[in-house]
Amino acid sequence: MSKSLEVVRLFLKLGFTAFGGPAAHIAIMHDEVVKRRGWLTDEEFLDLLGATNLIPGPNSTEMAIHIGYRRAGWAGLLLAGLCFVLPATSIVLLFSWAYVRFGTLPQIGWLLYGVKPVVIAIIAQALWELGKKAFKTRLAMVVALIVFGLYFFKVNEIILLFTGGFFVMLVLNFQRWRKFSLPPLLLPLGGALLAQMSIPFSLPVLFLTFLKIGAVLYGSGYVLLAFLRNDFVLRLGWLTDQQLIDAIAIGQVTPGPLFTAATFIGYILGGTSGALLATLGIFLPSFIFVAISNPLIPKVRNSPWMSGLLDGVNASSLGLMAAVTFQLASSSLSDLYTVAITIISLILLLRWKVNSTWMIAGGAMIGFIVSSIR
Repeated sequence: MSKSLEVVRLFLKLGFTAFGGPAAHIAIMHDEVVKRRGWLTDEEFLDLLGATNLIPGPNSTEMAIHIGYRRAGWAGLLLAGLCFVLPATSIVLLFSWAYVRFGTLPQIGWLLYGVKPVVIAIIAQALWELGKKAFKTRLAMVVALIVFGLYFFKVNEIILLFTGGFFVMLVLNFQRWRKFSLPPLLLPLGGALLAQMSIPFSLPVLFLTFLKIGAVLYGSGYVLLAFLRNDFVLRLGWLTDQQLIDAIAIGQVTPGPLFTAATFIGYILGGTSGALLATLGIFLPSFIFVAISNPLIPKVRNSPWMSGLLDGVNASSLGLMAAVTFQLASSSLSDLYTVAITIISLILLLRWKVNSTWMIAGGAMIGFIVSSIR
């Protein structure tokens, strides 16, 4: 089988089955490409994760693009990203059509009920495996713990990532301080801000607004929510708060990246053309950023200064990932059933290495059964 076809098969599967948000997606990718297929080592996977956190855009989509490029070159870069995004986009389009036609969202709470506990177990397994590689020194472990704690004091995620990265870089390179020269950083490219004025709906403005968001957005889905509200509710006046909340809900209950909320917004504003342009706008910068940054990662790792920065960002990333997992667990493990699902899932993953896709399918089935008998 060609490497390009391998990439297509893997990321199409993930595009249809990867629930749970970026942390869960990255954990599933780690299971698939490191543990099961051996395409990357843990160290290589961590470096890609660190590089992903240095650029704006949807982290799990950019990880898919990075992995595709490493496995099958430029063809892999395009195929991995498209195969990961398009299944979710298609599903969101169906929900969008139903929403516009019937004025409400489908009742699929049972799906989240069973899937979320499994997702928590998958992330916990990935944290354990990646942590053994990322925490090369006590310094990295301390930075991860500090980042974990500060996250709950509402410190900005980007500040945490870069402060942790620079702190580890400076400490590891203290002896080189006198020879210090500013290292070439991977500076994120910024999109030009659109004029702050209320204007009538148009497809070009819709596309450019999502292009701007995809080019400058760091952080979690909550940050995406803030960007969308500022642009589409407050500045343009094209959406209501309820429509925005529904868009985020659709992104959460469907597999693939949360950024497919753009597809939903595009559809309810401009039909199928609006959905496609919104999706293209928000995801296009990710392909460009990965294409620029991926070839630089080996050079970054070979530089003592930038290698220290990457180690610090990796440790900080795992600290943030652990904090997000803690929050998810707090809201998702609501009764004995969900606690039992998580514990059993973790045992199956750690002891018998059960494929994460089957675990998610099993969680969905349990969610349906429990909801039916209540």
